[in-house]
Amino acid sequence: MLMKKKFFTVLKNDKKTIARIGKLSTDHGDIDTPFFSVVGTSATVRTLSSEEILETDTQLVLANTYHLHLRPNEKVIKKLGGLSKFMNLNLPTMTDSGGFQAMSLGAGREHGIGKIGFFPNGKKLENTEDRSLVNITESGIEFRSHHDGSRHFFSPEISMQIQSDLGADIIFAFDECTSPLHNFEYTKKSMERTHRWAVRSLESYNKKQKIYGIIQGGVFKDLRLISAKFIDKLNFDGIAIGGALGDTKDSKNEITEYIVSNLSNKKPRHMLGIGDVDDIFEAVERGIDSLDCVWFTRLARRNMYFIYPEDGGNKINRWRKNIRSVKLILENPLSEYCKCNICSNYSATYIKHLVVANEMLGMRLITYHNIFFVNNLMKQIRESIQNSKFLELKSYWYGK
Repeated sequence: MLMKKKFFTVLKNDKKTIARIGKLSTDHGDIDTPFFSVVGTSATVRTLSSEEILETDTQLVLANTYHLHLRPNEKVIKKLGGLSKFMNLNLPTMTDSGGFQAMSLGAGREHGIGKIGFFPNGKKLENTEDRSLVNITESGIEFRSHHDGSRHFFSPEISMQIQSDLGADIIFAFDECTSPLHNFEYTKKSMERTHRWAVRSLESYNKKQKIYGIIQGGVFKDLRLISAKFIDKLNFDGIAIGGALGDTKDSKNEITEYIVSNLSNKKPRHMLGIGDVDDIFEAVERGIDSLDCVWFTRLARRNMYFIYPEDGGNKINRWRKNIRSVKLILENPLSEYCKCNICSNYSATYIKHLVVANEMLGMRLITYHNIFFVNNLMKQIRESIQNSKFLELKSYWYGK
């Protein structure tokens, strides 16, 4: 009889921080931690083929339960063998629960924000009356489809069934992601409901999948403590940190550190929807094992490509450039220090030409490069922890 593989194993702890390296074991392969979960919202990483995703050294793709429920529908994907077969991608997959849409399609859209309460121009938002575009009750969340306006209802049980049909290796408990602008009373009420939904998720999920519980509590440390202890004691395979994490990156880091300090060390920890270069370093330093974010692919569609410290990348320029605005040496790649297929075979001048000419290929090439970049960053981080040089690597990347 074959012994069942342990889902998560810590291989080494950093001596100066609580960063760590480990391994996740899934039916579709092992994953080295810490790692970046590449977002494939509609069972695709925008503009890339599944073969190209593999070439970028991606270890896992995160798909969106809500969007896949709307189209093509989970029953279609189940008939075709689940997400990995549907995508023709021999990699582990992860699906969210659909709860984030309660914030992004409801209060998030009304408030005009994401997890950190600022407009893009840096002005801090003031709280407004919450005129949510979704209906949230104890039973679940009613959404209006962004495609045709039709109404759909998610409960913990329905979310677990959809995620079971999608067949991802790792799934998330059903939760509500609050806005950074929700007050203490609403955030507490939402957190307590999320805890009840967590129990219902555990009672109804497919036991062949691995499930992460989600810590909520917004920007309030006392609520985060309650949520961390409640979720940690339940029989989840992993722990995720969701919801609002403060109105600045410093407050986000402080809340993350506080949450992790109140968790056991046996379960993997995932940070939802966070993932710029400095976010990655700060999260890993505070004991986070995986992250997901649309940032690297979204910026590619805005003509932004990432660069290494050797290229001049640092905290001031956010390790990126806009290809439309930079002066390029004719034959040089996007990065002279990148080993991706794009930088090995295409000049930045050619890619800029494609972007200026509005050719789809330009966006594709930058997307490929950006995903390879973040996966290579995670590899460097893992190696630095293995060699007890994590803080040295962080200082080097920050330009200190």
